[in-house]
Amino acid sequence: MKLYDSKLAPNPRRVRMFMAEKGVTCETVPVDIIKGENLDAAFLAVNPRGLVPTLVLDDGTVLDESVAICRYLEEIHPEPPLLGTDAVSKAQVEARQRHMEFDGLLAAAEAFRNSFPGFKHRGLTGNAGPIDAIPALVERGKASVSRFYAKLDADLANSRFVAGDTFSIADITALCSVDFATGAARVAVPDECANIKRWHGEVAARPSAAA
Repeated sequence: MKLYDSKLAPNPRRVRMFMAEKGVTCETVPVDIIKGENLDAAFLAVNPRGLVPTLVLDDGTVLDESVAICRYLEEIHPEPPLLGTDAVSKAQVEARQRHMEFDGLLAAAEAFRNSFPGFKHRGLTGNAGPIDAIPALVERGKASVSRFYAKLDADLANSRFVAGDTFSIADITALCSVDFATGAARVAVPDECANIKRWHGEVAARPSAAA
């Protein structure tokens, strides 16, 4: 397998963490999305969508989208299970993972992408063409991140991890979302969100968080 990766983006980090939790390694190819290497002809020949992460299997099959890649890895390396273990837990983990992605990661991305000077004419991800960023969306993204924090903190008051008492892909997405929001999007976790801080400390201490 070969993973086209970027150390600067949260989605590739989700896959790297998932792989680290599974103990899976493969060849990696760095793609500098700030410099636009994901839009170069060489990378577009691999993935015409211009998105990372992209996983190329040994038979040439190309997989993109972080969760799709993780689902493939779960199938070939089922232990430890990170996508649930039965019908109910699989549905719960999937739902919580999507909550973290839609409510947190996309909100942080909206705030960052529309404020970062290097993406002034790359308002949408990947090979979408020259589309100007919209500065007015920055504050909306930051407000959405704040709502995400409040909801996540309330949820974590009742469970150790994002989808219950077992670490899962939902925690990986949540950690990448929170770290991206606090870093690139510059929206700090409020001091009163003690449950997020407790959870973040535990999850960030896992070896996979450094992947």
